[in-house]
Amino acid sequence: MSAKPGSSHSNFGGFPAGKVRFTRLPGPFFSELLPQIDSLAELKVTLYALWKLERMEGEARYLQPQDFTEDALFMAGLPGNEQDLESGLAAAVERGTLLHAQLELDGQARQFYFLNSARGRALYEAVQSGEWQPSGDPRYPVELAHERPNIFALYERNIGAITPMMADALKDAEREFPHEWLEEAMRIAVENNARSWSYVQAILRRWQEKGHDERRTQGNSEKDRRKYVEGEFSDFIEH
Repeated sequence: MSAKPGSSHSNFGGFPAGKVRFTRLPGPFFSELLPQIDSLAELKVTLYALWKLERMEGEARYLQPQDFTEDALFMAGLPGNEQDLESGLAAAVERGTLLHAQLELDGQARQFYFLNSARGRALYEAVQSGEWQPSGDPRYPVELAHERPNIFALYERNIGAITPMMADALKDAEREFPHEWLEEAMRIAVENNARSWSYVQAILRRWQEKGHDERRTQGNSEKDRRKYVEGEFSDFIEH
């Protein structure tokens, strides 16, 4: 459909041929979140935040206002510019899509936004409880206080050698789950002599669906141990 005469809107030329990088969106965005969003500013800010966070690397992923304002094309699409950005961020925080924290750094108040996912909540809580340290990078000044081995080192140490296909699966898991979950799930796999990624994944999916806190026990009783070696996990264990 061509633009109407006198329209200020430009046409989209279509997606280019060849390989195009895709951005993953969680299913609940379409089934739960999208029907609730009632402003264009909130929708644009939410989609941009999901896109930006997906492309970040490392464990501490968060956004600051300049992540939005420095993108001239994005800001040009907000009719009210920074006013719309502020209202969009506020709406996303109020709805629970983003988590907001403020820190005093070098005498200035800095704003940080985290995705309300398992990984984002873990980082937000770490920042709120003071478990962070200066990163040395003025652009992204906050990192977790305790450096942890990356997921590839964890896998090789606990499970086995990494194939190219396994490397892709590990990258996906690192984006989806907090590092603490990955560490603990692999530890449980080792303790139960179930050194397989399928077993680790089954534990992570259970925590994702039923809550991570359900794994806490009052001790290492035989009943506690059997929870991870019978039932839904038994198919992943080599007997």
